[in-house]
Amino acid sequence: MGDPALSRRGFLAASAAAGLGMTALSGCGGDSDGGSSGTTTIEWWNISTTEPAKTVWAALAKKFEAQNPKVKVKIVQLENDAYKSKMTALTASGKLPDVFHTWGGGVLKQQVDAGLVEDLTERTKEWSGGLLSVAKEPYLLDDKVYGIPFDIGMIGFWYNKALFRQAGISTPPTTWSGFLDAVRKLKAESITPLALAGKEKWPGMYYWAYLAMRTAGAEALQKAYDAKDFTGAAFVEAGEHLKELVDLQPFQKGFLGAAYSTPTGQAAAVGNGKAAMELMGQWAPVVEADAGKGLGKDLGFFPFPAVEGGKGAITEVFGGGGGHAVRSGAPQAAVDFLKFFASETTDVELVKKTGVLPVVPAAESALTDPNLKAVQKQLRAATGFQLYLDQAYAPAVGQEINDSVAALIAGSKSPEQVTTSITQTTKEEQ
Repeated sequence: MGDPALSRRGFLAASAAAGLGMTALSGCGGDSDGGSSGTTTIEWWNISTTEPAKTVWAALAKKFEAQNPKVKVKIVQLENDAYKSKMTALTASGKLPDVFHTWGGGVLKQQVDAGLVEDLTERTKEWSGGLLSVAKEPYLLDDKVYGIPFDIGMIGFWYNKALFRQAGISTPPTTWSGFLDAVRKLKAESITPLALAGKEKWPGMYYWAYLAMRTAGAEALQKAYDAKDFTGAAFVEAGEHLKELVDLQPFQKGFLGAAYSTPTGQAAAVGNGKAAMELMGQWAPVVEADAGKGLGKDLGFFPFPAVEGGKGAITEVFGGGGGHAVRSGAPQAAVDFLKFFASETTDVELVKKTGVLPVVPAAESALTDPNLKAVQKQLRAATGFQLYLDQAYAPAVGQEINDSVAALIAGSKSPEQVTTSITQTTKEEQ
């Protein structure tokens, strides 16, 4: 998974939502002819099955209805995995909901290529230009707009300031060699440098993905996927840099069997002060405090370091968010709803009540947490953006990257073998 921990911020539920199997798939598409009452019903599928988002989003739908008396919003809320399964079936059937959650990338492209998604370029031009540019990237295909973001985030290092001081590290590292030096300094003080959920694989993938971005440049990952070839020298080098880190034995004891959000997992190790760092998304502080005690003012954030001699910049970020797309031929009310959802007023409410990062720059004043402000600052200054690989690529390719990188970290695959395996799966899937 690219960002399964988003459940901690209220967007992905930890378990399937009971009673939301949605057998009435025929309901998709809404009532665009207005019906005898002159009321247009739009169906809105999302993954907000947990609180506080579930209640907040339902209230927003009611608010939109109050502002648009002739429009009714029918909400269908599904847990993340159930939602993906249903959407796969609906895509195959050729009938999507009026408004639906999307992460963008490869899945959205499949739906667009099938002619199922509305081109929003012209219909949103007047207001979408004001949204944070990096937040819009996952929904741009061939320079056309197929989705509108409501959330954005990035992966970076969350660290314990007290443990850094104990190891004599005055400032977070900005280069890979500096990062490895920091790991050595922490180990010299008998501090576990990094926590990793080796059992779940996706957290380890973040290291390889970022190193590939730093060595080859942000655009190289998509180019390699399109060319079905990840065997280039820069991708092998990414694995070699990761192996340099692994050889320092930086992870907590038993990390290969550790989960992410359990009381003995990755987040808890950092939250309880037993490890100095973790590479994770903007939801990390909430999970650290939930699984462990949390670090409070001792928690800091820094971007993934630059690799000396690499083509990538420290301002190129790896991450993702959530957005909404509209089915082809949906009523105007569906597009109006996206405009309402992307407004400053709505974004401020989402930031304050559900903990998302703002996609409307004017809503940034609602951010109060200094670490989330730091993440937002990085996102605003981003010069490149790579979507989570399991969303950007076909699912089988994303899984192979997770598996191969996990094998490298466990010592059973070489950097070259990682790139060969990923290339092979990409050729089979495309």
